[in-house]
Amino acid sequence: MANFNKVFLMGNLTKDPELRYTPQGTAVANLRMAVNRKFRNKNQELKEETCFISAVVWDKQAETCNQYLKKGSALFVEGRLQSRSWEDNAGQKRSIIEVKAERVQFLGSPRSGQSQEPFGAGLDSPKDESFVRSQTGSIESAQDLSTEAAWLGESEEQANEN
Repeated sequence: MANFNKVFLMGNLTKDPELRYTPQGTAVANLRMAVNRKFRNKNQELKEETCFISAVVWDKQAETCNQYLKKGSALFVEGRLQSRSWEDNAGQKRSIIEVKAERVQFLGSPRSGQSQEPFGAGLDSPKDESFVRSQTGSIESAQDLSTEAAWLGESEEQANEN
């Protein structure tokens, strides 16, 4: 039987990340996201629906998310669905399905004091303040990435000429 569990989400935080530590000292953060979908109904009217999803981020990535993200921040999350159960304070059995984040990218400008740009804008925008942050916490400007892509393209062209 074939199995595959992979999730890709792009959206905005609905609240600031919630960072806590396990008894062993491992950082864990909850990211509450809103992911929008636009579509046309049978009458060709433009509609929009929002899906609210929780993602769980661990270790250094959790601390980095807590440091740089805030309510409204645009982000891209790659991970897998995970279910868990627990008993609440009233003794009720509770369960949830959430995303266990394997990779988080910050979209938009971390320097702006205003809300983040719409998701995806930072990757194609010529602005110098556009950034991508990966799970390792390293920051690369979109301009540096496009320069690298241009260099790689030139290298391929030169190799094909020889």
